[in-house]
Amino acid sequence: MVIRQSTPEDLPEILRLISAARAFMAEHGNPSQWPEGYPSAEQLSSDIARGHSYVCVAPEYAGLVGTFYFAVEEEPTYRHIEGRWLNDKPYGVIHRLASDGRVRGLFRECLTFASKHCSEIRVDTHEDNTPMRQLLVAEGFVPCGTVYIADGSPRIAYQKSLEG
Repeated sequence: MVIRQSTPEDLPEILRLISAARAFMAEHGNPSQWPEGYPSAEQLSSDIARGHSYVCVAPEYAGLVGTFYFAVEEEPTYRHIEGRWLNDKPYGVIHRLASDGRVRGLFRECLTFASKHCSEIRVDTHEDNTPMRQLLVAEGFVPCGTVYIADGSPRIAYQKSLEG
């Protein structure tokens, strides 16, 4: 699999992946994490313009198979946590991970990519996103507490330290 920065030309495929992920979440008991229109085309375009949007390409499949946001930056919603982060070291954040389900192990590939840029990774997800929560724990992430996103909704916050 190849992971590359997204381009504006990728936006229609990214929106297709987001739609597929939204449907998967709804089918698996999580209909409210990504309501229709989230993430918006404008937000995704901003991610692309800022160089924080990535796509996953698998040569054996036509089109993109996954997308995600990644940046080594302070996430404003992570400043306050009900609980405790593993440490206060600089970290990378992964957001808006989406797949159409054709390729297994996509998150592991994204994590490998992110780990080349920093040794601390933080992620948050909705309490009802059981598949993602199980995947995070399976990949060595530790639940650290609860954060609140911009609209006030709670999210379970996870961190993985690659330094051991």
